[in-house]
Amino acid sequence: MGDVHIIGAGIHPFGRHDGRTGLDQGLFAVQEALADAGVAWSDIQFAFGGSSASGNADALLPRLGLTGVQFINVANGCATGGSALLSGYWAIKSGEFDLGVVVGFDKHPRGAFNADPEASGLPRWYGEAGMMLTTQFFAMKIQRYMSLYGVTAETLGMVAEKAFENGAKAPHAWRREPVGLNHILSSEMVSDPLTKFMFCSPAEGGTAMVLASERKMRELGLKGPKMRSAAVRTRVAGSFEVFSPSLEIERGPSPTEIASKAAFEMAGLGPGDVDVAQIQDTESGAEVMHMAENGFCAHGEQEKLIHQGATRIGGRLPVNTDGGCLACGEPIGASGLRQVYENVQQLRGRAEGRQVEGARIGYSQVYGAPGISAVAILEA
Repeated sequence: MGDVHIIGAGIHPFGRHDGRTGLDQGLFAVQEALADAGVAWSDIQFAFGGSSASGNADALLPRLGLTGVQFINVANGCATGGSALLSGYWAIKSGEFDLGVVVGFDKHPRGAFNADPEASGLPRWYGEAGMMLTTQFFAMKIQRYMSLYGVTAETLGMVAEKAFENGAKAPHAWRREPVGLNHILSSEMVSDPLTKFMFCSPAEGGTAMVLASERKMRELGLKGPKMRSAAVRTRVAGSFEVFSPSLEIERGPSPTEIASKAAFEMAGLGPGDVDVAQIQDTESGAEVMHMAENGFCAHGEQEKLIHQGATRIGGRLPVNTDGGCLACGEPIGASGLRQVYENVQQLRGRAEGRQVEGARIGYSQVYGAPGISAVAILEA
């Protein structure tokens, strides 16, 4: 089995784009990725793509060209992009193909996500009782975590402050103006302790990657980050995830913990080897908890690290260097690949204004309901 490289990356800016469909934004991203790699759609041997609210991803085919290419639609909640990437990775790693595209895009209506409980195997009453409203779940989960590990509301505010500071430097981010800590902490409370600036919003956008075997990359005379590993894992008994109606006494590991462990083992690396990380920050508390679940610190150590500036650009481990979901918003199909796009820019030294100097190992982790986590580790 050979190595897999990312030789092209494209993104349609995230945010709100009146007059452009989600499909338009996915098409833009694929065309940008192909141009980045210098290859044509007719050269592509396979594609994996996903969208939650903008139709089937293979609806791109008539606009890209009806070449007969294998195109498989992927749907895995907010982890759709990470799952499409894993599928493309496997397709090349197996030796079956040499050149392919992974793509994700979406265009969500304004307002909160309105998930269908029956689509997740839950009774309809669960949603009618308001328990599908994820802002409440996330707030309750971080409240418990803060109580157990001494994390303060100021730390949650500092996560959001960093996100908007970084987003201001990323051309593809939605929120591109810094927001002060006091303004974040004193803004409208959505679900205690999370204020409106501590939540990401449903958004629009598209992201695409061109993947190649090492042999094909050399044949084309190209370079690109190597995928050291990719892993997707789901929840196990006792894990406490979105849509969990209760907390089990016998706790199990989270899907992020087991996906992270699998990806590090596959890559032959550890958390200390990572130079830049993009991790799921649906809200400020998610970034705090995922720092520990991905192995970057012990539970409770985040308070000290964040106040020391360790997760800022220039710190020990810069996290969410393009502003993450808080600044970019969350188009479900595209969000996980947006993280990988940011790492590709960092490892290529193209992240102007937010570059992590000397970055060689990039880590991404996207989380989706009802308990899915996808991790990818890249090497420059």
